[in-house]
Amino acid sequence: MVSTMADNTKKFITCDELKKHTKPEDLWISIQGKVYNVTDWSKIHPGGDIPLLNLAGQDVTDAFIAFHPGTAWKYLDNYFTGYYLEDFKVSEVSKDYRKLANEFARSGLFEKKGHGVIYSLCFVSVLLCAVFYCALFCNSFGAHMLSASLLGLAWMQVAYLGHDSGHYQIMKTRGFNKLIQILAGNCLTGISIAWWKWTHNAHHIACNSLDYDPDLQHLPMLAVSSALFQSIQSQFYGRQLTFDSVSRFFISYQHMTYYPVMCVARVNLYLQTFLLLFSKRKIPDRALNILGILVFWTWFPLLVAFLPNWTERVLYVLVSFAVTSIQHVQFTLNHFAADVYVGPPKGNNWFEKQTSGTIDISCSSYMDWFFGGLQFQLEHHLFPRLPRCQLRNISPLVQELCKKHNLPYVSLSFYEANKYTLKTLRTAAMEARNFTSPVPRNLLWEAVNTHG
Repeated sequence: MVSTMADNTKKFITCDELKKHTKPEDLWISIQGKVYNVTDWSKIHPGGDIPLLNLAGQDVTDAFIAFHPGTAWKYLDNYFTGYYLEDFKVSEVSKDYRKLANEFARSGLFEKKGHGVIYSLCFVSVLLCAVFYCALFCNSFGAHMLSASLLGLAWMQVAYLGHDSGHYQIMKTRGFNKLIQILAGNCLTGISIAWWKWTHNAHHIACNSLDYDPDLQHLPMLAVSSALFQSIQSQFYGRQLTFDSVSRFFISYQHMTYYPVMCVARVNLYLQTFLLLFSKRKIPDRALNILGILVFWTWFPLLVAFLPNWTERVLYVLVSFAVTSIQHVQFTLNHFAADVYVGPPKGNNWFEKQTSGTIDISCSSYMDWFFGGLQFQLEHHLFPRLPRCQLRNISPLVQELCKKHNLPYVSLSFYEANKYTLKTLRTAAMEARNFTSPVPRNLLWEAVNTHG
């Protein structure tokens, strides 16, 4: 029931009442205790409707602070319902998180982007020049494989630029920022920025939720938890993640196939890009994204075709994929061995869920370029709009805050992170072998497992 305070004209609703407004046609949220109807806004929200739907019916103040600049607050009044949360409370963790975010904003850290973008653009340009020179103007096999290796490295650096431009404005205007997104994502890597935004925003909001985070939904090839063996419903894709005999076979050996799968992971990203861009789903700048993809699928096959024979062509593709697979491995290291859960994200434990679902990769500062700043995964998840050059600077403050509230701050070396990830995959693999599925086993599985 809606209540009105006797001493003023404010109208209040309870958190239970707010929870009733969680459908696409009736979508309410609360920010700092004020209730907003974002039903219409969700249709044009720059971050897509998924983040709003995943956090519907809750107070989402921490998530709003994380993803929006201060200039966004003035637009909220357009969607204010006139209601306030009657039982609105703020945890001590959230108070400290908001205080830290405010300090960063006051000191201008979100605007201090350094010269990293210029350096990255220059580095990528040099790499691409070397790629084309070695492939087109050199005749030796070694030069061609060097070209493939440099292309893989260029794809990694380009992906970091695309990632940065997706989280904050790295160029002077929004138009140039969109241009760099299309160039970095679609034209140079063949992976649509529209697909990246769709999945990546959902990942940030529902970090390590098995049914809401698409970055953990890799059946039939990979599974980080036995909870996926129950064929749970993917709330992101809107379909069941079926764990059948085929999935059971692949998962049972995933700790051995993990690195080979990472080497060809780009094939899946290409497929996901095409499935999204040619789907019935509403896609911002669909035509521009398709045009960018066509650019990639023009220059890359032509480059490969210039090689002298099919052996070199196949090896060229495999080597370039293998080099850039280092980045795919890194992305999985940040989350695969971290805590997971089933269910929707909750607005009242934003900080806690980010700390439990992320793993940092410790490295020297001279390696920051190689990891694109994403080795500070927790820092990035807590402050996704913060330029990567600031992540190392704020890391001690984040560690201090985690220590104060007795929350995990996990930072492992690249080797240790690989070891723990393989351990997680092996544990799930052994559980898969012993899992009794309601789906009848097939003879192929029985034969392979018997000789195991």
